[in-house]
Amino acid sequence: METTTKLIFGQTLSFKGNPFVEGVDAVQHHRHGAVLIENGRISWVGPAENAKPPANAETHQFGEKLVMAGFVDAHLHYPQTAMIASWGKRLIEWLNTYTFPEEIRFKDPQYADLIAKRYFDLAIGHGTTSMCSYATIHPESVEAFFAEAKRRGIRAYTGKTCMDRNAPDGLRDTAQSAYDDSKALAKKWHGVDRLGYVITPRFSPTSSPEQLEALGALWAEMPDCLMQTHISEQVEEVAWVRELFPDARDYLDTYEKHGLLGAKGIYGHAIHLTEREKARALETGAGLAHCPTSNTFIGSGIFDLKGLSAAGQRVGLATDIGGGSSFSMLHTMAAAYEVGQLNGTVLHPAELLWLATCGSAKLLHAQDQIGNLAEGMEADLIVLDLASTPVIAQRHAEADTIWEAIFPTIMMGDDRAISNVFIAGKLAPKPVG
Repeated sequence: METTTKLIFGQTLSFKGNPFVEGVDAVQHHRHGAVLIENGRISWVGPAENAKPPANAETHQFGEKLVMAGFVDAHLHYPQTAMIASWGKRLIEWLNTYTFPEEIRFKDPQYADLIAKRYFDLAIGHGTTSMCSYATIHPESVEAFFAEAKRRGIRAYTGKTCMDRNAPDGLRDTAQSAYDDSKALAKKWHGVDRLGYVITPRFSPTSSPEQLEALGALWAEMPDCLMQTHISEQVEEVAWVRELFPDARDYLDTYEKHGLLGAKGIYGHAIHLTEREKARALETGAGLAHCPTSNTFIGSGIFDLKGLSAAGQRVGLATDIGGGSSFSMLHTMAAAYEVGQLNGTVLHPAELLWLATCGSAKLLHAQDQIGNLAEGMEADLIVLDLASTPVIAQRHAEADTIWEAIFPTIMMGDDRAISNVFIAGKLAPKPVG
């Protein structure tokens, strides 16, 4: 049996605040640090010389490697794992050409199980220890995801994706079945171990007003659940929503009118928001998921991360697999940095790491459980090799500060930089193949 008390030595990085507000003063870095884990939680973090482990502690020495919270992916589609990097389409055509045919396959429980296992191998291998995913309309896809997450002990979130129009045969439900299936799945899985159910209308174009109303009613009945959807990803999509909902003030209003706007809502992309939408999102505390690799890959536009963050919006980071082109949150941070440069702003490495951990955890309303290396938090940790490849190592060798040491890994790192992963204090096995 694995020892439940562990003492981990290495460089440590944690957040005392939000670097978008407080700058680098929000970060606590120990050059020679230690983390004590007891019964799956962090019980102490500090300088290595101050560590006082129990006699039975299992010790892990990571030297110059960086120990920090595992990455939290706030928006993705695990059923799109097999079709990642599909070539050359705008959003609606991309959905019809690649996404919907693939999602139809998830009516087969065996296929859903296969892809769930593959997704978690890839995610954990890239240092992602918590995630919020869409499933498909099939309850089997939710069952497969939750069963695999439970087996691995991961804090994970998903929900049946609901669509009753503008989708092919085999991918449409009804307002009533969306409500019934979602409620049954939520009652079965929500709060089991480290799992959370998410009420999931895909987006307004694929849900009738009746279905949106039914899901809004369900959210009112089960307010402890998260709700996730998409908003203002592409200009053509925004125009389509205007045609489908002529009485709505804007895209966000299509959700608000039906009870689907709130602090526990996660709204993916949010690139082309109006000033009214920004004001309402801020007023209600809605969470915005920034998906930079997807936004560039599908040509959606540039998310105003600095502007929205400065205004006080809650923002997290997400891969948006498979519109996003990488399972790596490191790659996603690099894309966020580059998009920021195009938008005339420079993101500090501390801000990027915060987005991929604390920021995303706040979107999931799990900031007291995951996303930071701090006492009392669940012990989901990663160990980053800051010299994982020759090109990164040669740049790392010239670093004068911790940020110069970390930034090359953010910009050029991949799964090779993920030396070790701990989930609820247990060392995760390295994926095979």
